[in-house]
Amino acid sequence: MEPEIIIRSEADSDVDAITDVTIAAFKTLEISNHTEQFIIEALRAAKALTISLVAELDARVIGHIAFSPVTISDGTSSWYGLGPVSVLPEYQRQGIGKALIREGLSRLRDMNAQGCCLVGHPEYYRKFGFTNTPELVLENVPPEVFFALSFDGHTPQGTVTFHDGFKADGQQGAAADG
Repeated sequence: MEPEIIIRSEADSDVDAITDVTIAAFKTLEISNHTEQFIIEALRAAKALTISLVAELDARVIGHIAFSPVTISDGTSSWYGLGPVSVLPEYQRQGIGKALIREGLSRLRDMNAQGCCLVGHPEYYRKFGFTNTPELVLENVPPEVFFALSFDGHTPQGTVTFHDGFKADGQQGAAADG
């Protein structure tokens, strides 16, 4: 019998494990600036981690996903950014990231969010209904890796701005306000 993966909200006691998982997950990714752990810390410090979930196996955190509010230039509200999402390398390609994404999107819908956007791998995120949306732009990001998923059928038009926490690089203290 295989142990069961538990997806749950992060607890204060998970913070160090989330940092470790995030560092390990992005360590060998060439597309990464290796600042993901600092982004999560900055979002947490700014109280902008709207949803922060962990995947737990045998009482050990092996995955994490974060959702935070985004701003859209047309004034549309209740949209969120997905990311970062991290799974320890030895547990990748086993459906843990998918489970984290599905649970996070479900929780966003439950709180009446209007939609979600992200920067990510084109083939992977289409499985969840994300599409490239010409009406929505993230400056300095190629459109083929920027995705949106509307929950209510309305896709905003304009420029998306992720929370300032995404600028965190570990070089300075995290901003305490968002």
